[in-house]
Amino acid sequence: MKFQNPLKGKKILIGICGGIAAFKIPILVRMLVKKGCEVRVVMTTNAKSFVTPLTLATLSNNEVFSDFYDRREPNVWNNHVELGMWADVFLIAPATANTLSKMAHGICDNLLLAVYLSCKCSVFVAPAMDLDMYKHPSVDRSLALLKIYGNHIIDAKEGFLASGLHGKGRMAEPQELLEVLKQNFAIPVKESFSFWQKQKVLITAGPTYEAIDPVRFIGNRSSGKMGIALTEQLLELGAQVVLVLGPCKLELPNHERLQLFNIESASEMSKVVEQCFSTVDIAIAAAAVADYTPKFKSARKIKKKTDEMSIVLEPTKDILRWMGKHKTEDQYLVGFALETQNGIENATSKLQRKNLDLIVLNSLEDSQAGFGYDTNKITLIDSSLSQKDFSLKPKPEVAKDILNFISSKL
Repeated sequence: MKFQNPLKGKKILIGICGGIAAFKIPILVRMLVKKGCEVRVVMTTNAKSFVTPLTLATLSNNEVFSDFYDRREPNVWNNHVELGMWADVFLIAPATANTLSKMAHGICDNLLLAVYLSCKCSVFVAPAMDLDMYKHPSVDRSLALLKIYGNHIIDAKEGFLASGLHGKGRMAEPQELLEVLKQNFAIPVKESFSFWQKQKVLITAGPTYEAIDPVRFIGNRSSGKMGIALTEQLLELGAQVVLVLGPCKLELPNHERLQLFNIESASEMSKVVEQCFSTVDIAIAAAAVADYTPKFKSARKIKKKTDEMSIVLEPTKDILRWMGKHKTEDQYLVGFALETQNGIENATSKLQRKNLDLIVLNSLEDSQAGFGYDTNKITLIDSSLSQKDFSLKPKPEVAKDILNFISSKL
């Protein structure tokens, strides 16, 4: 049993090379669009001899790319880096012997190859060529190198070939390519339950309020929605959850596998985390903890006496750094980074400084993402510094993406 439609909302980039099997790709594009995918196509010049850009553009509802520059507007550059970073997955099908060799050796003489060398997502390669070509040692070497680089090879099938020969070299059929892409995103519910039922997870969520006096406080705009979405998904997946929740207006249902701590200040959150951390397998620090707190807190409401007022602040305890310092080899620690500029650089620095296994980056520069919204747009960066970008999604879907990534690593 699997998630109903793991392809829905995914960004699929298809690279088409100059082989007769290219005639199958419009069928695949149609299938993907019907599954709710956003599909873009980049093709080599030779591929146009087998399938037209107009057909692919019509079926995908997107412009098809084949040149570095738009021939209609010579000053317009088709940005290969942007295409490579846009995709959730890049499928190159059919992949010819020529393209396989260039991919394996870093040759970049067309747009498709430039996109391949720029992309951050998973790359799937579906070779297609004649029998003797497919058996040639140079092709074997190219495929072996591509596997070493982390690419996924969808083996060619046996059957009748364009030359009239019968043997191995046929590209996988569109339905099989579709299933491979589905499996890339789908984690079987049974397997997911099997993993998460064994996990105890600590979640910190929401803001902290740092009291100035009994009436006033220093806080931030965090709603707690992301942390609660993670909690709800984990409970559905069978995990035990310890939720340390700052001031929040959202309601959580009672659940036998949920241990809830309502806190207000960073100091209170720190105490609970230090108490519980050694008992959990995974910790996800989604809370927006105040970096500073008033040094002097008035026991009574401060009255307005002058035109100016100064508040002396002191740093709060860095909860995430404490967890990073005290985590064991068997624990997995996830942090969040909300940035307004230099997002990747700042998030990567935080990942390393605080000894995290994964950091979730979101930016206030992205519309409808961050504090208060029901949607979010994230980039995941793990300890190997590999990055995975996701499109804008509802926060429950973002929570699924984060948890799927964690379970795939563990």
